[in-house]
Amino acid sequence: MSTTQSERLRELLEPLVASQGLDLEEIAVDSVGRKRVLRVVVDSDTGADLDAIADVSRALSAKLDETDAMGAGEYTLEVGTPGAERELTEHRHYVRAVDRLVRFQLTEGGELVARILGVDDEGLDLEVPGVKGRKATARSLAFDEIAKARVQVEFNRKDKQHQHDENDMKEEEEEA
Repeated sequence: MSTTQSERLRELLEPLVASQGLDLEEIAVDSVGRKRVLRVVVDSDTGADLDAIADVSRALSAKLDETDAMGAGEYTLEVGTPGAERELTEHRHYVRAVDRLVRFQLTEGGELVARILGVDDEGLDLEVPGVKGRKATARSLAFDEIAKARVQVEFNRKDKQHQHDENDMKEEEEEA
C-alpha cells in the first residue's frame, strides 16, 4: 500500500472512528490472492466491545462504499482491537496499560519486565516483580529510555477486584 493511499484512508476514516468514541490505531491493506483485505485496528481508554466494533465497522463500510478510497477492486473490511500482547507506541497506550505487565527493551540495551503503576508526561512508575522470594521494587522509567514496550499476557494473576472480593469474604467469615 502506498503512503498516499494510507494517508488518504487515515484522513477518511479517522473522523468516523473518533465520532464513535474510539481511536484509530492502525490501518493495513494486504493482498490475499486476488482479494485485498483492509484491516482497521481501533481502541479506546475503556476498550472496545463487540457492539462498538460492529457500529464502527458499519460506519466505515458505508463511508468506503461511497468513496473510491479502496479503488474499484474487491476488498474485505476487517475491524478489530489490538491484540493482547500489543506494542506500546503512544502515550495513550501506556495509560491504557496501567496495572499490566510489560516487557521493555531499553535504549541502552537490556530488557526489563515490570508492571506499570502510573504514567505522566515524562515517563512511567513501575513495579519490578521480585525474583526467588524477594519483594517487588519500585522504579521510574523515562520514555526516552524505552526502545520498545510490549504488554505481556498473564495467565495466573488474579485481578485486583477478585483479590478484593476474596479479602472481603475472609473478613466477613472472621466476623461471623
